[in-house]
Formats: sequence, C-alpha cells, structure tokens
Amino acid sequence: MRLHLDHSATRPDRAVDVPWPAGQDRPAEGALDLWLLHAPDPWLSSAVLDPSPLDGEERRRAKAFVRPLDRARYVIAHLMLRRLMGAYLNVPAGEVEFTREPCPGCGEPHGRPAVAAAGAPHFSLSHGGDLTLIGVAAAPVGVDTEQVPAAHTVGEVSAALHPAERREILAAPAVRRPAVFTRLWVRKEAYLKGLGTGLGRSPDLDYLGNGGPGTPAWPAGWTIVDVPVGTGHAAAAVRGELHSRYDVRRLDPRGLAA
Repeated sequence: MRLHLDHSATRPDRAVDVPWPAGQDRPAEGALDLWLLHAPDPWLSSAVLDPSPLDGEERRRAKAFVRPLDRARYVIAHLMLRRLMGAYLNVPAGEVEFTREPCPGCGEPHGRPAVAAAGAPHFSLSHGGDLTLIGVAAAPVGVDTEQVPAAHTVGEVSAALHPAERREILAAPAVRRPAVFTRLWVRKEAYLKGLGTGLGRSPDLDYLGNGGPGTPAWPAGWTIVDVPVGTGHAAAAVRGELHSRYDVRRLDPRGLAA
C-alpha cells in the first residue's frame, strides 16, 4: 500500500464550526475525525478555566510550566481532549482514563497515549501556538500542528530530516522554505506519533516528501493528509486507507471556560 497525499477521496471538504458534542459516534474503519480549537493568546490570558476534570498527573504537568500562558495552553488542550473522548465514550470528561501503549521499539509503556477503556477509538493530540488539533480514528492515528518558524530555525532543524526532504526544502525559493519545511515537518511528526515512537525514531529514516522522479518510497500502510488550519500547517497520519471524506470540525474555546 502506498501513502497518499491529498487524495481526492480523502481531501477535507471544508472547515466547519460545530457545537461541543454531548455524545459522539465512534469513527468507522477508514474514517477520520479531526477537531480544531483556536484559542488566541489575548482570550486565553483572561479566560477562567475549570481544571477539575484533569487527573493528578495532568495537574502536576500543568503546574510545572513557568509561563502562565504555556500552562493555560496545556490545560485547554487536555480539557478539550477529555471532553471529546468523554463524548465518544459517553462518560463525563473527568472519568476518562488514559494509559500508554507499549513502545514498538523497546516494549516499555511509553508508546502512543491511549484511552484505557476497552474498544475506545485511537486519538492523537497536538498543540502549536494558539491551535490545538485532535485526530480520532478506529486505527492508530497521529496529528501534528506547528507555526511556521523563522528562517534560521529551518536551517538548524532541516538537518534532522531525510536527505531527499532536505533537498526539497533547499530547492524552494528562500522565501518559501519555512512553509515547505513546516509542511514536511508536521507530516513527519504526525507519522512518528502514529507509529508510537515519536522522535525516538530518527526523523531522517522515513521519507514523507512530495514525491517525484528519483525520490524514495513512502512508508507502506499509511495515509497522509495535509490538513488546512488557517495558520501554520497540520498533517494527519492514519494506518490503512481512508474511505470517506472528512471535515475539520472547529470548536469554540468558550465552551471550556468555567
């Protein structure tokens, strides 16, 4: 099976504003649910959030952030995750229990984060800047969203990518390189999160570029889709084929205010 990029059968129709779900059907095989939250810094700085659904570990992690804005971003992302997974499971957000799957490399319990309930759908969470993106699927899924970085960051971090991906970045006009880098980087992070290794697997081992004559084969058994989110770039990786079109479902952050 080849990896597909923006295949016409799986390209998102549109981004749509939706209410927070009280209950949600679990995605079928070959389907992908994408949920997006935009929480601008000025709103987030003044928002009053209710952290009570978070568990002890999440609260400990939240308190570890030095900057209040970083702490608020963490809290809102994990409140969003709990609300959504609670809707899929038909349980209150605070009753969702999370675990870690075995690492595919060493077998230790630090692989993909997962819901502990039997039969729960797979999920992946990413937040970059003022965006939070969550992907939910019947198969392992990975998502990533990032802000387009400064040119010097592109030069420093590109060295970690596959050689063919680095060539694609350098082949772009200088003004376009940050955007090209970001598109490739979020694909890479989404794929590695879907694998369950994260950056424990070297980013230079797998090719997730745009393809073309002389480029390596893409990873077998995965579908990669570029997801439009308005600012920056995002990518979702799902094991197996996608059989249905999907929308990016935008949620109002005010739904998480206390």
